[in-house]
Amino acid sequence: MAQEKRYEIAVSTATQYLPEQSDETSNRYAFAYTITIRNVGSVTGQLISRHWIITDSQGLVQEVRGLGVVGAQPVLRPGEQFEYTSGTSIATQVGTMRGSYQMVAEDGTRFEVPIPEFTLSVPRVLH
Repeated sequence: MAQEKRYEIAVSTATQYLPEQSDETSNRYAFAYTITIRNVGSVTGQLISRHWIITDSQGLVQEVRGLGVVGAQPVLRPGEQFEYTSGTSIATQVGTMRGSYQMVAEDGTRFEVPIPEFTLSVPRVLH
C-alpha cells in the first residue's frame, strides 16, 4: 500500500456551458472544463501528456492526445496542485469526457492517472 501512495494524483473537475461560443442551429455546443490536479502521493511528479475521450449523446467519439495541458507540463511536489481551464465542443446538448494523464516521477517511474468520467450538459437538459 505504501508503494501505491507514492504515485498518487487526485483529479477533480468542474464544467460550464458556453452559450456565447455555441451555435445550437448548427449542433455545436461549447463547454469549458476546469481541472484541478493535486499530488496526494509522496513523490514529486511531472505531467507529460494527456489523453481525452469525448463522447456525445449520439455515441460520436473524439479522442485527443497531446503533450502537457494548456501548453504546460507542470511539476507537482507532494501536496501541490495545478489548476487549468480548457474547452471542447460536441454536436449534442449532453456528452461525457474521461481520460488520463501520463506522468513521470522524480525517480523516473512512469505512471498513469485516470481522469474519471464527467458530464457536459446544457443547463436544464438533465434533471
